[in-house]
Amino acid sequence: MATLENVSVEDLRQILAEVDDADATKRLMAAITYKEMDKLTQTEAAELYGFSGSWASKWFNRLERLADEPFEEVVYDKPREGRPSELSDEEHEQFVEALHQSPEEVGFDAPAWSVPLARHYLIEEFGVEYCERHVRRLISEAGLSWKTARPEYYKSDERAQEAWQEGFKKSATTWTTNTRSSQ
Repeated sequence: MATLENVSVEDLRQILAEVDDADATKRLMAAITYKEMDKLTQTEAAELYGFSGSWASKWFNRLERLADEPFEEVVYDKPREGRPSELSDEEHEQFVEALHQSPEEVGFDAPAWSVPLARHYLIEEFGVEYCERHVRRLISEAGLSWKTARPEYYKSDERAQEAWQEGFKKSATTWTTNTRSSQ
């Protein structure tokens, strides 16, 4: 079990001041708490920050390397690779280009792209089926943003609209007596 003897609280605080990752910050805070509070076990220090005792042992062992390695290599997690994309780079690029055109230009009878329509396009064009959440992410990464229709009558009187909107502004809360019977 690591006791963090090779790392001082001052070193940990200095590293904490330079860290810009939430997970690394919580880990360092757990280590600082462990070192500063007498009679506090690693498990107790870890639980204060929402971690398990086994996590504390692994993390504190990792912090022991601060004596020999730069803090960037110890404190931050290495990036993890995800599952490979089902779309090739070329297919992804073609999908992004299609999204930047109107659906009508791609061959669909729709005025604008929607998640179900983009999902259907991926299935038809590339034989790739993604869940709607992932398709929404792909659309967002392609630079498109969600817009909802805000209908406005083209002949409407501007002053009448302003007066109507004025009626919906927040006013002070008023308490009234309940007129319903409590039977």
